[in-house]
This record gives sequence, C-alpha cells and structure tokens, in this order.
Amino acid sequence: MPVDKKGKYLNSGSSELEKALDFSICSQSDVFVPAISGLFYANVVGKRIESGRTQILVPGKQSRVVHEFNPEIRIEEAETPPRSWYTDPSFHHLELNRVFYRGWQAVGFTEQIKNRHDFFTGRLGSVQYVVCRDAIGKVHAFHNVCRHHASLLASGSGQKSCFVCPYHGWTYGLDGKLLKATRISEIQNFNVNEFGLVPVQVAIWGPFILINIDKDTQPQQQARSKIVEDEWLGTCSELLRTNGIDSSLSFVCRSEYTIDCNWKVFCDNYLDGGYHVPYAHTGLASGLKLESYSTTMFEKVSVQICEGGSRENEGIYDRLGSKAIYAFIYPNFMINRYGPWMDTNLVLPLGPNKCQVIFDYFLEPSLKDDKAFIEKSLEDSEKVQIEDIALCEGVQKGLESPAYCTGRYAPTVEKAMHHFHCLLAENLVK
Repeated sequence: MPVDKKGKYLNSGSSELEKALDFSICSQSDVFVPAISGLFYANVVGKRIESGRTQILVPGKQSRVVHEFNPEIRIEEAETPPRSWYTDPSFHHLELNRVFYRGWQAVGFTEQIKNRHDFFTGRLGSVQYVVCRDAIGKVHAFHNVCRHHASLLASGSGQKSCFVCPYHGWTYGLDGKLLKATRISEIQNFNVNEFGLVPVQVAIWGPFILINIDKDTQPQQQARSKIVEDEWLGTCSELLRTNGIDSSLSFVCRSEYTIDCNWKVFCDNYLDGGYHVPYAHTGLASGLKLESYSTTMFEKVSVQICEGGSRENEGIYDRLGSKAIYAFIYPNFMINRYGPWMDTNLVLPLGPNKCQVIFDYFLEPSLKDDKAFIEKSLEDSEKVQIEDIALCEGVQKGLESPAYCTGRYAPTVEKAMHHFHCLLAENLVK
C-alpha cells in the first residue's frame, strides 16, 4: 500500500509496485533486507535488481534519510548526518548490509591463532564466524553454523582438532570439510563434499586478521596480502608499517565494553582531532602537546598524530612517549601507537543505540615483565575509556531527543570525522 511522508498507509488501490515496497525478505535471496519503515523509505519507487542468485527489491530513488547528508558539501558549510543515522533501526540494518557485509573487516590478531588447532569465534551483525589454524598451519575462516540444522558450532576461543556440533554431533575438520554426519543411513541425494562449512575469505596484514563476508566476491580462503593491503589501507600502509604497527609487539590483555550508543558515536568521538581531550581527559591532556595535533586523510584511513608532553610528568610520558599516532581504518577499527604501547579498538554495532568495543593491548617485548608499569598504564587507559563512555552515552541520549536534528563541524579539527561520514554516505548509496 502507498505511504504518506510520515510512513502511514493511505487508501487501497495501490499498484503492484507500491505494494511490493512492504516486504521483509526478498525471494531467492540470501541477503537480509529489513522491513521498510515509513521514515526510511517514504516517497520511493521500487525496482528489482539481480546480482547472481540474489534478487533484491531496492528503492529506485535512494532514501531521503541517506541523502540528508551530502558528502559533496565542503566541511566549512556541511551539516553533520541527521539524528536518524544514529537512531533508526532500518538505517542500522542498511549499514550492516552495505558497510559491514562488504569489504575487509578486522576481527582479531595473529597471536589468537599462533598455534595449530587454535581458533576464535566472533559475530558481526547477524553473521557468526570462526577463524582457525589447521593441522598444517593454514589459516581458515568459516561461517560458524552447522550445515545440518544451523546450530552454532563453536564458542569463545581455544584449541580443537575438529568442530563437533553440540546439537547432533556432525563433525567438521579445521579445513571445513564434513568428516562425520550422524544418523544419515537412509538419506538420499546427499553429497558429503557439498556440506562442508561455508567459507569466508580471510587475510592477514601485520598482526591483524581480517575477513570478508561479501557474497559477491569469490571465496578464496586466504587472500593475497598485497590485494588486501591495497583495499583495506590504500596508500597509508607504508606510514603505518614504518611507525611501529607490526607483529613485533607482545599481546598483554583484552578489555571489552558494551556501550549504550550507536557505533558511529564512538567513532565520531575518536575522530574529532583531539577537540574533546582538554575538556574531558585532563590526565591525558597533560601528556600531550595538543597544539601539535595534525590529521591526514587517505582513501579509507585517517591518521591523527600528536606530540608527547614534557618529560617532567614522567609517569604519563613513559606511557605515551614522544609521539602518539591514532589511525582510524574505515569503517570501525582503530590503531593507537604511543610510547612502547599499541592498542586497538574494534567497534561492533549491536543495534541502533548499542555497540561493543573491544580493546586489545600490545607492548614492546622488553617491558612485558614490568608488572608495575603495565598495571599503571592500563589503569590510566581505563580511566580514559570510562570518560569516553560517559561522553558517548550522553551524546546518544541527546541524539534521541526531538530537540536535535543535525549539527555542524569544527573545520580545523574535525576533518577526519567528516571524511568518515563521507565514506559512509558513499557506501550507503551503492
């Protein structure tokens, strides 16, 4: 049925095309497409687009909400994305399909699977995955779903010689092959070679593990590192490599936070060029020369660099060193290199107003046994994270207020944030 501008149904007698706009999952599609909300798809005309096996009904005109942010407007004149980008459930589903289910996504680091038979699991939107190293040392990634009745196969991390489904005992090798299927003596038209785990492309860059779950790309399991580097980092790869972002550091620990804010709120906070630091992080600010802050944008990466503060504050200087590098890799991965430390932040959307942030800490090997230094450094970092969580949750509450629609950028410092929003807009209209 047709809808008015507020998304309410009007009288009957609509065309078949208009009726088709009220849908949840398209026929013959392996791709989830959210139900169309009035806010999101008002005033559109539908058409059908085919891509391989997938047949998806999409608006002929892009959503009004997507186009409320115009990436072609200069930052000096631009408004920030509207509140609906941060609050609307339909927009959240669109982001999953067009941002997170396409391209390379960081999911972990090599030390998690440094030994044969090591594995770890994760979730990205509705996609459950498992990454493992098989008996001959090859790295694999699969959808973490049994081919029998869809049970999750593995949980957490650890070591396994095979994956045994906890539901009915179907067993898979770490190479994904189906090794055992129980109670199938009378099954017909069953080819064991067609019921292995569904593969996911996997790659390694430096210490990081990436996956690509895009259905429109041909799974090759372990992708060529140079191709992945070009797609993921572009021309920024050499800058990162020459500034200590490599595999030489020792893993220390992991911290996880569930935050009541949209995932982009956390990213925006990271990308404001240190704007909020003197107001919200007085301890951190004392260890940095904020007037030296610089921001450089690459294809899908932005790098913020700030000089360290005075040696007079030795505790903070020892942790932050002479220079701090903050690299944001679109859409949701952050690498922070400072002093002897490196930490990474992986931001995972859990809904329109909730996200999970995973912090992994790495340290130069010469200091890995200095327990006092490690404990003090982690305490200082935790204080900053708690301060940021309070900021982000406060912003989310403001975004959900009817008093707010759009904001403005501070052009001298928020260039990386604007770059992030432009990349998002580019993905969302494709």
